[in-house]
Amino acid sequence: MSGRTKARACPERTCIGCRQRSARAGLLRVALVGDRCVPDLRGTLPGRGAYVHPVSACVELAVRRRAFPRAFRTLGPLDTAELRQMVGQEQP
Repeated sequence: MSGRTKARACPERTCIGCRQRSARAGLLRVALVGDRCVPDLRGTLPGRGAYVHPVSACVELAVRRRAFPRAFRTLGPLDTAELRQMVGQEQP
């Protein structure tokens, strides 16, 4: 017997807001377009991506901690209005 299991490993990422590890499917990928943080729903935008839980608490925590500029390795404040609007609409 080879010792291999049938269960596949699912990729894990860390939320830049709450810093908790989660399956990639449970997180929202955020990409940088110009100086705007935009949600990457399909996961196909080019460049570095950052992951955050799709809840407003994690997005606000990431903004307050200045985690987006650090994750994208850029200087200065970034526009997160589009990301905040998308996350705010998902809440019931």
